[in-house]
Amino acid sequence: ERKYVRVALGGVRDEAEIRGHRRTYVGAQPGRLVRALREAGTMNPVIVLDEVDKLGSDFRGDPSSALLEVLDPAQNHTFRDHYLEVDLDLSRVMFVATANVIDTIPGPLLDRMEVIRLDGYTESEKVSIARHHLLGRQLARAALRDDEVTFDDEALQTIVADYTREAGVRNLEREIGRLLRKAATKLAAGERGAPIHVNATDVREWLGRPHFYFESADRTSVPGVATGLAVTGAGGDVLFVEASVSEGPEGLTLTGQLGDVMKESAEIAMSYVRSHAEELKIDPKVFTGKRFHLHVPAGAVPKDGPSAGVTMTTALVSLLRGEPVRPIIGMTGEVTLQGRVLPIGGVKQKILAAHRAGLTEVILPERNGPDLEDVPEEVRNAMTFHLAGTIADVLRPALGSEPRTKANGEYIAAA
Repeated sequence: ERKYVRVALGGVRDEAEIRGHRRTYVGAQPGRLVRALREAGTMNPVIVLDEVDKLGSDFRGDPSSALLEVLDPAQNHTFRDHYLEVDLDLSRVMFVATANVIDTIPGPLLDRMEVIRLDGYTESEKVSIARHHLLGRQLARAALRDDEVTFDDEALQTIVADYTREAGVRNLEREIGRLLRKAATKLAAGERGAPIHVNATDVREWLGRPHFYFESADRTSVPGVATGLAVTGAGGDVLFVEASVSEGPEGLTLTGQLGDVMKESAEIAMSYVRSHAEELKIDPKVFTGKRFHLHVPAGAVPKDGPSAGVTMTTALVSLLRGEPVRPIIGMTGEVTLQGRVLPIGGVKQKILAAHRAGLTEVILPERNGPDLEDVPEEVRNAMTFHLAGTIADVLRPALGSEPRTKANGEYIAAA
């Protein structure tokens, strides 16, 4: 039964927005938190600090530093606003901060927060959300009644699978709104009578060709392409690492707007493959007078992170062996010069992204095995997980030699 107040922090650059202005200035006013308390009319409201990762800073101060005192339970009972000039007790306020990415939140500020990650929805959860929440809202916006337009589950599943690929449901709601506006137009023009029952055929006719399809089989049909998993600000995503070799000065070319960490991963992958060529069943002479090229599409999207080493190594080995990577498998993990596979973060987001993209097997670092408990049981049961301690454990399922399968979502540890 607490009062609810929202404070939008996106783009705030002035420390006075948090601490207030001193009363010696013309137009002085209290800070946003004092105004929020005044708006709520109580000292124990729920205050949502929206988009806390988008705070800026300039010559007028750093608002994120001012928030340190606000969010620290050890000192926020004596918060002093410059306008009021009296101690204000914020210890009874429930603060909820929202952010898309935590990387841009300063470390000391993040240390005062308890982070709750919302990693995205499964396909069945999206259908349920659409049925119970989004449809009613969009029907009202299209000035339609519940009995005038109905959707079957197959239609909603078609929208989720073929027209949206996201962690949340924003685009799903947009597509449902488009369908309902078309339905309203047909009702108003008398082309169809009420009730209109929307099925999968209507979805394809009204929304046009599908926006997404499972391209992993096409992309990995040739040697030198491996499917990796990554985390973005909007959840997990699938990316493809492509490798090629040509005559020229020996070395490695990297393209695809890679960050420093990914460039280092590529160098490590190349060094490992060269130094363990015989062990990997690769002729060492193949490196003489050859230039290798690693590319990570899409080239216009900046990429960085410490979990692409396994994918890059697999792409190079696939190229040099002439064996394509199995199209149903995705992978993530960092690799060392000795071929060890190191643990990574964002396991749940990556597995949900693999599931959305139609992959049925995922290679994970061995030490990430316990993280599988965070994955929804429905997704866990539909997929096979290979836990790898070394590059050999990665190449075994990735290139099809000694493929290992499982039943009922049990994962297989490396032998």
